[in-house]
Amino acid sequence: MDIEAFLSRTELFSGLMKEHREEILREGTVAAAEKNEQIFREGESGSRVFLLLSGSVKLYRGTEEGRDIIVRILSGGELFGEVVLYLDDIYPVSAMALEDSNLFYLNKKSFYRLMENEDFRNDFIAVLMNKQRYLSGRIHYLSAYDVEDRFFRYLKENYGEKEVYLISLSKKDLASAIGTIPETLSRLLARLKKRGIANWEKKELMLKEDFWKEYD
Repeated sequence: MDIEAFLSRTELFSGLMKEHREEILREGTVAAAEKNEQIFREGESGSRVFLLLSGSVKLYRGTEEGRDIIVRILSGGELFGEVVLYLDDIYPVSAMALEDSNLFYLNKKSFYRLMENEDFRNDFIAVLMNKQRYLSGRIHYLSAYDVEDRFFRYLKENYGEKEVYLISLSKKDLASAIGTIPETLSRLLARLKKRGIANWEKKELMLKEDFWKEYD
């Protein structure tokens, strides 16, 4: 994998000159995470900022009832763990690889050295602003749409408009991703099956023919 070329296409590093990206490569480390490997845990002390190169990672929080609530599912090119830069070195969420993934990480001291570069600093601020906009949109999403709408919007945004889907997430993780609980998702899937709209068997979800034309 050409990491420098990959960095040149990521949201955070695309605006930097080639020599700056090469400096980042010298400062950072590439690592692999296997499926279901814990990258860090909520409440854990840490000093690493991560960039997901390939694969997918879920960020989640635990509840008092012992359930996990997914905050976000990340794909290649997204930054995570940066909160340890300014909140007492504590990760506020847990991170786990959903599939075999490749990561690039910088430790805190290295990141601070890079932040002395104005171009890098401006890019980093832009990333934080985008994350803030995402969280605001997430609040609107949960309040404006019911579970069925959120289910189909999630399919469309993450997998596209298809009639047959191979879903890599468990039903538990999918429920968290759309802001509900597994029991509610199971009831929704049962209703959709009864109405002849959708049927989920193992990892395969099938929608009725021309569903998306009617949905739009």
